[in-house]
Amino acid sequence: MLPNSKPRYNEVDVIRMAALIGICVVNVQFTGMLIGKLQATPDHTYDFVATLLVSCLFEMKFFLLFSFIFGWGVVIQASSAQAKGQAFKARYFRRMSGLALIGGLHAIFVFSGDILVLYALLGGLLWFVKDYPAPKLLILAGWMMPLSMLSLMAFFVMTIMTVGGSLEYLFKESGDFSGSFLEATQTRLADWPAVFIMMLLLAQGPLVFAAFMAGLAAAKTNFFAADSAGFHWLRHRLPLLLLIGLPLNMLYAAFTSNLIPSSLAWLELFIYFFINIGAPALSLVYLYLLIQLARKIQLPHLLMLAGQNSLSVYVLQCVLAGFIFGGYGLGLFGELGRAALLFVALGIALSAMLLVGSYAKALGRGPLEPILRWMTGR
Repeated sequence: MLPNSKPRYNEVDVIRMAALIGICVVNVQFTGMLIGKLQATPDHTYDFVATLLVSCLFEMKFFLLFSFIFGWGVVIQASSAQAKGQAFKARYFRRMSGLALIGGLHAIFVFSGDILVLYALLGGLLWFVKDYPAPKLLILAGWMMPLSMLSLMAFFVMTIMTVGGSLEYLFKESGDFSGSFLEATQTRLADWPAVFIMMLLLAQGPLVFAAFMAGLAAAKTNFFAADSAGFHWLRHRLPLLLLIGLPLNMLYAAFTSNLIPSSLAWLELFIYFFINIGAPALSLVYLYLLIQLARKIQLPHLLMLAGQNSLSVYVLQCVLAGFIFGGYGLGLFGELGRAALLFVALGIALSAMLLVGSYAKALGRGPLEPILRWMTGR
């Protein structure tokens, strides 16, 4: 399948680190405020601006970068197993099973919007295309965008048939984490099935799988190597990607910020259709910029260590958010506006990375990575 070894690229850790920050910014919005209130027009100008920024620049972008590196990592794991003369298949599926177990516990006890279970399921599916050549992987990744649009239509039809087409109604009684830890856990357990279905159908399922395959193709073609053909392709298409990505993401942000009336159901469907093109386009722009950043600036060692221990950072971010907003912690659920949530999210992301980075510097790995390795049998 692969050469016996692959070099470690600094860019990968920087992309993971940036993705973790972006994911935290989005997740904290759902951890700190009722979903119904998130859909309402903000009362203050600064909250309105924060809503626009998060919708336009963060939502549906950074999980794609994280997914891209996940796919890249599969090739690296396979190369490592091959170099050690170990069978990769059993180890790979043990790893996916371990990831699913950690994700399930995370969804129930920490954050119902967990992505780890989705990663584990789609990671299992990725096994069946892992030996495809890079061009075929990229073609299949491209086909995930129309599939995402079809799954979106299926979701809307299902929603119309069950709850009259209202996403707000679907989560009307959900998302309140202001009570005790037991009450919050019961809420997460009740919310998780609907949240998972929405993640799978609304965009993240097909697009995550597309990013997996793109990352797989990137590793096979040494995308991160200096002057690689893939990086040249990306650089030359930046103007086109910006031309596509910025208007579509701005339109999406305008709709989610209620600048466009939600009564226009056909326009809502149009916007959600084409954000499946706009979000990946802007993610590719971010990918290029982060690679350039990694090649020109040496980031602090603790942050780089955090990028190498992304599982621990991801879970700790949600744990910290739960403590800040939950009734069993500081009890700030529903007390902060969108602008304040944005700054709190950035603080949580930085704190989690510094804590995990310090832990890894002292003990070699983050707290969860050895557990996943043990489950994997490494």
